[in-house]
Amino acid sequence: MNWHSKSPAEVAKELQVTIEKGLSEKEVLKRQKKYGKNILETQKNKSILIKFLEQFSDFMIITLIVAAIISFLVSLLNGELNIVDPIIILLIITLNAILGVAQETKAERSLEALKKMSSPTALVKRDGSIQTIESNDLVPGDIIFLETGHFVPADARLIEANNLKVEESSLTGESHPVEKNAETTLHKDTLISDRINLVMATSIVTTGRGHAIVVHTGMDTEVGHIAKMIMQDEAPQTPLQKRLAKTSKSLGIAALIICVIIFIIGILRQHDIFDMFMTSVSLAVAAIPEGLPAIVTIMLSLGVQRMAKKNAVIRKLPAVETLGSATVICSDKTGTLTQNKMTVTEIRSIKGNEYPDSPLGIFTLTLTALCNNTILQVTKKEVNTTGEPTETAFIHAAYKVGLVKTKLDLLNHRVYEIPFDSTRKLMTTVHQLEDRTFRIITKGAPDVLLSKCNFIYENGKILTLTDLKKKQILKHNTEMANKALRVIAVAYKDLPTFSKSQPQRQIESSLIFVSLIGLIDPPRKEVYDAVTTCKMAGIKPVMITGDHVDTACAIAKELGIMGPLDKAITGAELNVMSKEELDHNIYQYSVFARVSPEHKVRIVKAFQNNNEVVAMTGDGVNDAPALKSADIGCAMGIGGTDVAKNAADMILTDDNFATIVSAVREGRGIYDNIKKAIHFLLSSNIGEIITIFVAIILGLPSPLLAVQLLWVNLVTDSLPAISLGVEPAAKDIMKKKPIPLKKGMFADGLVFKIIFEGMMIGALALSAFVIGIKCFDEKTYLGILNPEVGRTMSFAVLSLSQLFHSFNMRSDHSIMTIGLLTNMKLFLSFLFCTFLQVIVISYEPLAAIFKVVPLTSLQWVIVFALSFVPIIIIEMQKRANNY
Repeated sequence: MNWHSKSPAEVAKELQVTIEKGLSEKEVLKRQKKYGKNILETQKNKSILIKFLEQFSDFMIITLIVAAIISFLVSLLNGELNIVDPIIILLIITLNAILGVAQETKAERSLEALKKMSSPTALVKRDGSIQTIESNDLVPGDIIFLETGHFVPADARLIEANNLKVEESSLTGESHPVEKNAETTLHKDTLISDRINLVMATSIVTTGRGHAIVVHTGMDTEVGHIAKMIMQDEAPQTPLQKRLAKTSKSLGIAALIICVIIFIIGILRQHDIFDMFMTSVSLAVAAIPEGLPAIVTIMLSLGVQRMAKKNAVIRKLPAVETLGSATVICSDKTGTLTQNKMTVTEIRSIKGNEYPDSPLGIFTLTLTALCNNTILQVTKKEVNTTGEPTETAFIHAAYKVGLVKTKLDLLNHRVYEIPFDSTRKLMTTVHQLEDRTFRIITKGAPDVLLSKCNFIYENGKILTLTDLKKKQILKHNTEMANKALRVIAVAYKDLPTFSKSQPQRQIESSLIFVSLIGLIDPPRKEVYDAVTTCKMAGIKPVMITGDHVDTACAIAKELGIMGPLDKAITGAELNVMSKEELDHNIYQYSVFARVSPEHKVRIVKAFQNNNEVVAMTGDGVNDAPALKSADIGCAMGIGGTDVAKNAADMILTDDNFATIVSAVREGRGIYDNIKKAIHFLLSSNIGEIITIFVAIILGLPSPLLAVQLLWVNLVTDSLPAISLGVEPAAKDIMKKKPIPLKKGMFADGLVFKIIFEGMMIGALALSAFVIGIKCFDEKTYLGILNPEVGRTMSFAVLSLSQLFHSFNMRSDHSIMTIGLLTNMKLFLSFLFCTFLQVIVISYEPLAAIFKVVPLTSLQWVIVFALSFVPIIIIEMQKRANNY
């Protein structure tokens, strides 16, 4: 359909919608069934079956399946028909595949939930009322409203366009905004780039506003046609996931080499060739941490969901890693550090401060309520105002002393207005009073207003305003400004008659000065602690604002952002400063005032050039470049435009600075937990390798069989590792310095810790094996050792020691300090896995399958005593390190 060649009325008729009312909810539901969701299709998630089959594509798993088949065929040829081992191996592989599918599905669901949380919204008219909905729910025929900074949510025919300009580079490749015209109709063959009466999905409103009829949604839009040709790729891996995949590959190669060595030595020691083959393959499967990237994805996703509950919606997974490394947070002042709620805090006459309910206070607030365009709505529950923040502050202050604007307007009918002008810095209204006389009220910048005044209202009398009194008033103005107050002066005059034809300068002359009013946007209470936490965590908080430098400094000092040695700099000063100068001096400044969005990019780059990791807040269209330049772009969820949100890595749903600090804390915690899981898995894997490697070198029978190794890998490794992902962040995590972005996961001696702990676990499992064969196993009638008890004890100790060791991973602090039950998921995983391990050994049908024997009470005591050793040794280490 060539919608651009039709008028808005024709389009509305075609789509069966009335422009005045929009679609009904009933009709919307019908159209949603017909047209589907307003989303671009991506590559569909794989089916459960495909995911399941893909679990068997790993080289080592294929090798293990082949080994199981060979084992079955050999036993068949020997007339033994031993099907237990192959079946158990295949069952464990299948169970492992099911777990892999579950993990992958959970990660996908988590990421889908995150996409939903950050999905854009649209302003739409339905059933005659304007409402905000998720843009995914739009249908053809919907009437949408567009404002500066909005993404266009669907292809639409314009009904009205007021100075509307749209940037359509995502479709046309041209970055300059296109001026739109709703009134024109075009030839049906007009090119997409010239269809000025249409707006296209994914384009950005750069200027003006308008409303339009949706004509295409989802894959039927112009961008949808492109999407059909180029389906979206899968989400890229985060840097951490890439590093871990590389690490897993390196470790895998090392493990394979060791397994080949074990196999060769086993053969030379005259072990059964098929037993050694099965053991080596099983050990390789157990030792290679191929599940690490998947576990990391789950941990990241779980962490991101926790952050969303704390008002920080992560749009891009790598941001979680970067958050833990943040060293500088550049924050807007208004609404982020402050409440974005201007409040009247002071009324000052020439004599000094006045109470709001004093005669002068009442008179002042009456004048400011009348000379005001705020819309006031009073309900039983609340007082709502719509208007500019300073104006609404006057209305709230008046309401608190019993002055209701709507009632004042009825008694003092407005007949004329001279709107506020940034050049004049004044606003004037004219009112007809009950006695039919006229009152002119003017408010604005004190220095400008004083020049219009010849008189002063003092003690209920009108006196001449002398130069001395003017100086006194200006002195009050300076004192109030130094306290970070925004100062507004108010004056009036009464006239018996009034004519709208009077010159403006005449109307605003010979005024009677009444008072100065001080307003402030108060700091958010929670920001004080957040700034303190920042500094304690080695993070430099920086204020960036378009406000006056004096106001910015006063707020920054009060919050603790600006210290005694810190400086402030203005945008004008930045303009004359070279890149090199700014890079060199950047640390001197904690306040940047009167800056433009272009300055923000320079500030971010200057910090980055000094190897800092920068988080930057923004809300406007022009903030998008700074948000993209920052290592972590933080868009405002309440006041932010769609453009800013799309450019950001994180959206603050409460527009609060404290939320950024909370997100940094969570980011550090997630990074720590991933590190703990890696530490745990690798030390456990090394323990398994050492147990078998040393036994073979010493000429002992293999302490573990293939099915036992696979069981340990499945039960002992996965559940505790994932449970470590929900470990609460350490209480002192924000007392540590930021994590350097390029710092390796295995820095600070972690490699040596992993090797030492792996050797410890291996030594304990081997000790259990030796105790078992020396003290409890008997030789057969041919004099050959049958190490059933030793193998069972080794199997139990290897599994249980790893489970106990998982508690060591929780913190650098003693388990007694952090509390055993503060990570209930890990505790329950421990109990569940321990129960399974005991059942496998004690329940005879399972014991026969896993080729173990039930243990006596004494043997269980030895097993648990050896298994508990990692807790004792690591606790001693922590105490020695003063943890």
